Amino acid sequence: MTKGPVRLDVSVSYAAPRTGVPAATSFRKWVAAALRGRIREADLAIRIVGAKEGRALNRHYRGKDYATNVLSFPAELPEGVKMPLLGDLVICAPVVAREAKEQHKLAVAHYAHLTVHGVLHLLGWDHDDDKEAEAMEQLERDILAELGLPDPYAEE
Repeated sequence: MTKGPVRLDVSVSYAAPRTGVPAATSFRKWVAAALRGRIREADLAIRIVGAKEGRALNRHYRGKDYATNVLSFPAELPEGVKMPLLGDLVICAPVVAREAKEQHKLAVAHYAHLTVHGVLHLLGWDHDDDKEAEAMEQLERDILAELGLPDPYAEE
């Protein structure tokens, strides 16, 4: 665990209508919460996209022909290069809005959860097996609770 403040450079771009999508300051706050105590400095980009771009990216990078809620692209730096570049997140606004409605969640809470989830992926966390999934989900719950947000995995 690292102590002290985190130096962040979080770029947020909107390639989809902004209606119902949180402001860049919210995304920065959620990223900072996910990184607190885990990393000292980080540069990352978050791109908010529509369904068409989300689907194209998911098809190209994951071989899945549908738009998904969040995609994480960890930075792959050449060996020996020391930079705080963490990677990129792509969040698909229409998918987030649909899922929030279906799951009876506030959209802002769902955006926060997916941002934290994506940042943890950038840090190397995964959910490929039950043990990893359980650990990652608990960490997400803890981070969101620190932000005053509900458990994203609680039953409706």
